[in-house]
Amino acid sequence: MIQAAAKRGASLLGLGLGSLSSQLQQWRGIRVKVRNNNLDHALLIMQRKMQSSGIERMIKIEQTTHIKKSEKRVLAKKTLQCKLRSQDLARKLKAILVQKVRGL
Repeated sequence: MIQAAAKRGASLLGLGLGSLSSQLQQWRGIRVKVRNNNLDHALLIMQRKMQSSGIERMIKIEQTTHIKKSEKRVLAKKTLQCKLRSQDLARKLKAILVQKVRGL
């Protein structure tokens, strides 16, 4: 299962972008280092990173058509939190830029 997810994740990250090219930009930074030739540990780390970033969910959505209501709620909550976080960051950056422009 880990190997299949790793192969699918590798194809999503660089080899076969397909229709997900715009959505994959947020996952471009996933990289895993193999230390001491321990590939099993690197695959576990990659699986954790894929799960936390949402790639695993995207793969699951492609394979199945039904999404449980509880999973929809969790996804909606996470996307809302992400959106609010980015809006807050944009607001802070705008305030900083305005202060710099007025200060010059």
